[in-house]
Amino acid sequence: MNRLSFTIGSVTIYFYSIMMLLAVVVACVLILKEGKKRHIDKEFLVNLIFYCVIFGFIGARIYYVLFNLDFYLSDPIEIVKIWNGGLAIHGGLIAGFLTLVIYCKKHKQNILKITDIAVVGILLAQAIGRWGNFFNGEAHGPITTLAVLESQHLPSFIIEGMHISGNYYYPTFLYESIWNLIGFLLLLLLRRKKRLKIGTLSGFYLMWYSIGRFVIEYFRTDSLMLGPIKIAMVVSCILFVAGFIVLIKANKTARFENLYREEEANEI
Repeated sequence: MNRLSFTIGSVTIYFYSIMMLLAVVVACVLILKEGKKRHIDKEFLVNLIFYCVIFGFIGARIYYVLFNLDFYLSDPIEIVKIWNGGLAIHGGLIAGFLTLVIYCKKHKQNILKITDIAVVGILLAQAIGRWGNFFNGEAHGPITTLAVLESQHLPSFIIEGMHISGNYYYPTFLYESIWNLIGFLLLLLLRRKKRLKIGTLSGFYLMWYSIGRFVIEYFRTDSLMLGPIKIAMVVSCILFVAGFIVLIKANKTARFENLYREEEANEI
């Protein structure tokens, strides 16, 4: 596996870590900016982000380790070496959401209103984070040829990056990054609607991301497996259904909220 890095003195810095940090920073900035527009207490959001990031990363790592348990039990020190890769986004989303639910209930905040604020930044962060996989030479598809990659009009640095251990691979990391970026732009457009039901953005996020992940996961060669089943495809189906339910429930029970004019909403 190619892990691109550079050194400053005796310290090795991995591009994977840089992309993860950039993803977190971008998401935090967007969430705080959106929270300000919706008149959400800044201290509440800052604390919420802090806990969600911490427990999200822990959850992402635990999730990955559990599905590669034999490897990590044989060499437990590898568990802490997250710079080598091994963060499962579904684990991070689940742990982060549970943290958000607990914190919102403690502070009597509408859960879906807060997730609506968060998902736009989160999806862009996911688009950025996939480039960490590129720099680690992971999250790619099956073996292909140079001619096929060139026919996709890919930049030369991506083609070179997909040349791993003597073989060329489909850049499924790129496909998912682009899918997430498109979803981010659609969320921005949807968020501009003057009358938007609380929960709409959250439901759309779950459905959009799950569709793309399900399709792309089919082609990946390094999927987390549960026997013969690609676990990410199963989780994607579950999250898609959850997103659909959120949209239906929001349409039936939530009140409209104008992004630029605070309105009270029923608890969902």
